[in-house]
Amino acid sequence: MHGSGLTHIVWSLHEQFLASKGYSILSLDLPGHGGSEGPAIKSIEEIADWIQKLMKNLKINEISFVGHSQGCLVGLEFASRFPKLIKSLNLIAGSYELPVNTDLINYADGGDMKSVELMMKWGYEGVKKFIGGNPVQKIINSPRQVQEGLAVDLRACNNYKNGSKAASEINCPTLCILGDKDKMVPLNKGKQLAEKIKNSELQVLKECGHMIIFEKAFEMREIVKNFIEKNHN
Repeated sequence: MHGSGLTHIVWSLHEQFLASKGYSILSLDLPGHGGSEGPAIKSIEEIADWIQKLMKNLKINEISFVGHSQGCLVGLEFASRFPKLIKSLNLIAGSYELPVNTDLINYADGGDMKSVELMMKWGYEGVKKFIGGNPVQKIINSPRQVQEGLAVDLRACNNYKNGSKAASEINCPTLCILGDKDKMVPLNKGKQLAEKIKNSELQVLKECGHMIIFEKAFEMREIVKNFIEKNHN
């Protein structure tokens, strides 16, 4: 499950790797994102319900959930609400709450591309150079995507208040992966999430910001694979 304003493309290095290890991978575009039609879903709770309906439609009985940033809030809500549908939970750069800077929400509401610049500035450790350009900039590349996707997602994160309760109710094996230089989810906030979940493991990646899925993709996917393997036997 991708983060605010993004799409399934963020998982490209991860899904190929996990598929090569024999896992069935479903990388989603939320409604109003990437290839999915319709308006963006306005709350974390409704996104959790949407996943449950999707699983029913696709006749999927159980999943190992992997979420980044906003996707972690969705994972918490989903795992606490539908415990029988979840085998394990992988939370990347997440906490039980994600308050969003008011300036960022205002820029996004107005379809201002400055919101994407701010996200990239806060999201990465130092100034990261990417071959072929920054992945976030390639995904959120129009005012319409900012206004109709990113802005709705940021508000959903800001408004979500059930994370602490949801985290305390989770019983499935859970892995929290954090970046030690994350400005969006400071390390102490991420650690608080891990402490609230009874059955959790914590991995902290060095010299890494919020965009762990890009910044430390190869390291992260090995950690996720090992965790899933251990909890599927």
